[in-house]
Amino acid sequence: MNEHDSSKPNKANPPTVQTGSVAPRIKQLPQTQPPGLLPPWRVILHNDDKNDIEDVVRIIRRLTPLNQEESIARTLEAHKTGVSLLLVTHQERAELYVEQFQSCGLTVTAEADA
Repeated sequence: MNEHDSSKPNKANPPTVQTGSVAPRIKQLPQTQPPGLLPPWRVILHNDDKNDIEDVVRIIRRLTPLNQEESIARTLEAHKTGVSLLLVTHQERAELYVEQFQSCGLTVTAEADA
């Protein structure tokens, strides 16, 4: 090959790219349904004679997204009627709340929201 060979790319003779009329193939993904909402579960606070109302309010505030007024209202409802609906969430989180409240000495149960 000599230095003027036109088959070798250089600055004066850049390589050429062949473009074909074939479009790139795009793989179609199978149609799937988006996940639905998880079924709701109720987290229920039970009254007890062991814990002070102030402690119950403080624990509810620490473990849930409820504010001070909501925590007081739920605590007083459980104190007067025996139970109070704290919140509604999905099953896994409801079961976690049960464990967390239990570790703080409070009785909370979770049940499917019919």
